[in-house]
Amino acid sequence: MDIVVLIGLDAFSYVLTLLLVTLGLVIIYGMMNVINMAHGELFMLGAYTVATLLASGVPFWICLLAAPIVVGLAGLLVEEFVIRHVYGRPIDTILATWGLSIAIKQMIIIVFGPAAVSIANPVPGSVNLMGVDYPAYRLVIMALAAALALATYLVIYRSTTGLQIRAVISNRAMAGSLGVNTRRMDRATFAVGSALAGVAGAIMSPMISVDPQMGVGFLIPAFLSVLVGGLNSLIGAVIGAGTIGGTTSILSANMAQADAQIIVFLLAIMIIRFVPQGLWKGFR
Repeated sequence: MDIVVLIGLDAFSYVLTLLLVTLGLVIIYGMMNVINMAHGELFMLGAYTVATLLASGVPFWICLLAAPIVVGLAGLLVEEFVIRHVYGRPIDTILATWGLSIAIKQMIIIVFGPAAVSIANPVPGSVNLMGVDYPAYRLVIMALAAALALATYLVIYRSTTGLQIRAVISNRAMAGSLGVNTRRMDRATFAVGSALAGVAGAIMSPMISVDPQMGVGFLIPAFLSVLVGGLNSLIGAVIGAGTIGGTTSILSANMAQADAQIIVFLLAIMIIRFVPQGLWKGFR
């Protein structure tokens, strides 16, 4: 029973963190029709922001607040100087963001080196849950990720800005004719999507290896989550992250990680093959 509880908690923690990365991808794709191959590197930038500020003596929790701001501003620069010049050209967008991801990784290697950076656990110790001693910081991760996901939902579906975002997603030309500043919405959307990836990287930085390749480990499952859950849907992102993240965590606890990844990819392929519009739209 203890091992079941432990696996369940680990799966829930991973799913919530993956959800933040997935939400960023869904928002950017749904709003701007941009497939951002550099999204994993934005996740990595969040972690390196924490590492840099910690080395300067800044408290961890201040670093956690600063990371999404720094990465969000980086997202604004990416949108202004790269993305806006390739709107409506999907292949060019993929190539541009892929090149950007390589450039960011090389920049990190030049500045920090290829070796992994270690970040101390800010909440040491454990909490007893249902007879299992579980790391306290993982519970903090769950709480923070759930709160941020809920905040994203409320902004998109319960605010004037969210209404404008959804209007642009639904019909960009009509939204523009009704007075919505679509250019400003594009900038804000890319910044918010980037910030979500950045804060996910910052939250996870004490728990994983912070290195130049860390973004790939979250980008691939995030893309699978988007495809499995359904494009242009926050609820689909939740379903996709739960399916991919939960399956990955449970299988990895019971078999070799490589075997688990193969099964997850096969599961994703089967879902995309038989429910191409995604689980959320497919079973509504």
